[in-house]
Parts: sequence; C-alpha cells; structure tokens
Amino acid sequence: MQHHYFINSDDLKEKRKELSFRFSNNQFKFISNSGVFSKDGIDFGSQLLLNTILENTTKTNLLDVGCGYGFIGIVFSKITNSPVDMIDINEKAVQLTQENIKLNNVIANAFVSDAFQNVHKKYDLIACNPPIRCGKKTIYHIFSESHQFLNDAGELWIVMRKQHGANSALNYLSTIFNRVEKITQSKGFWIIKCSK
Repeated sequence: MQHHYFINSDDLKEKRKELSFRFSNNQFKFISNSGVFSKDGIDFGSQLLLNTILENTTKTNLLDVGCGYGFIGIVFSKITNSPVDMIDINEKAVQLTQENIKLNNVIANAFVSDAFQNVHKKYDLIACNPPIRCGKKTIYHIFSESHQFLNDAGELWIVMRKQHGANSALNYLSTIFNRVEKITQSKGFWIIKCSK
C-alpha cells in the first residue's frame, strides 16, 4: 500500500484547509491539504514533541525532518526567535510549509529532501516525527544519518508510539548516539532524546 503523504502524487484532489493553533500567547495559522500528514489537525505526537523540546533544551539551530506542512519548525522558530530549516520528501508538503512560513511571518527555510540527501550543513537540534508507515528500514536510515548532520553535543529528538516500536528504536539509537533517553511519555507516545 502506498502512503500518500510520503510520496509525490498529482492524483489527489485538492482539499485545502486552514488550521488554527495557539501556543504560548501566539496564534498560528496553517494551511494543510490532501496528501500531507495530519491534514485535518495538528497531531498530538508533534505537539508533544515540540513542547518537550522547548521545555528541555536551550539549543536553537533546528532542522525539522519530515516537516509536513511545517508545524514544528514554524512554532519553534516563532517561540525561540531563531531561523530553522525544514525538509520533506513530499513536494506538496514543502510548498505548504513555504506558504505557512509567510503566513506566520517566521524566518525559516523549507526544501525537498529524501532524508538528508539535500542537506549540506550541520545542526544543534534535529526534530523528527518519523513516517512510521514507511517501514523500519526507512526510519532507521533517517535515525542513523541524523548523527552525521548534528554538531558536537547536538541532539536528535524523536516522537514514536510505544506500539509502533519505540522501545526497539531506543535500543537501536543507543548503538549510534552517546546517550539516549526517554524524556517523557503521554497517550502511548514516547519522546526520545539522543545526544551526540
């Protein structure tokens, strides 16, 4: 089965939708559309990941991997007043992110990249809500590659459901990073922090 938010398809009917989100006295608007992840509302896992990062790190040089329509990167940029980069394999998602960057007036850059293929610099922070339905091989490839795109003492932050293999992912990540820990969990979602 093809999972349409992880592929580029012109066959999907346009279903643009405006989503509102309030965070820390800031009001955000996001345009979503068919063919992107969580098109009908901001998903709980991404919200939990964003909240946990903001509460637990002072680093600001962020890359959002698999950005969808840009929720994590855009809110992070506004709250920390710092520029961010966002990537996705899905061209429609990147176009929406670019639109949402302007809509929310943040300093950010979004571009198409299959994992880290088009990434050419290092970051202090990488955030990822991985595309679970694309399979373990794809996800673990993202995890392993992320290490080389982090600066020294950089951090990879991930959200995964326990039932989708969060514990196995944590064990795998422990073979790559100096320190891996579950920071919090809620409603079956784990937030995992990996320190280089």
